[in-house]
Amino acid sequence: MAQINVVPYIDVMLVLLVIFMVTAPKLQEGVEVQLPQATAKPVDSPEDKDRIVVTVDAQGRLYLDRDGRNAPPLAPAELAGRVAALLARRQDKRAFVRADRAVDYGAVIQAMTALQAAGAERIGLLTEPPPKKKKQ
Repeated sequence: MAQINVVPYIDVMLVLLVIFMVTAPKLQEGVEVQLPQATAKPVDSPEDKDRIVVTVDAQGRLYLDRDGRNAPPLAPAELAGRVAALLARRQDKRAFVRADRAVDYGAVIQAMTALQAAGAERIGLLTEPPPKKKKQ
């Protein structure tokens, strides 16, 4: 009765699996940003009511939307600390940036860097839908 010994094949497969698991995260560079298109589904779905949104005004000041309308602007380090505290209590580690269209690109990058330092795994950029055309 002849039998095939599959133990060496299983060992090779496990070694390859470990190699791919270690190298795959290192292949991704930068921050994953999913830019929404104007015709995409709105973010105001029921599962997103408790989302983290950072607002960058036209002067480049950073605000955490949970603080309310009259809250003072936050420094990037303070923003990162508050967002880290919020992300520590949740499974979903995503956050959103809402920026004024006149703001400098560097201010948006500063907000995204603060979110990344706080532990956000996915960062999205919020936009407004285009105005609907009137039928004539």
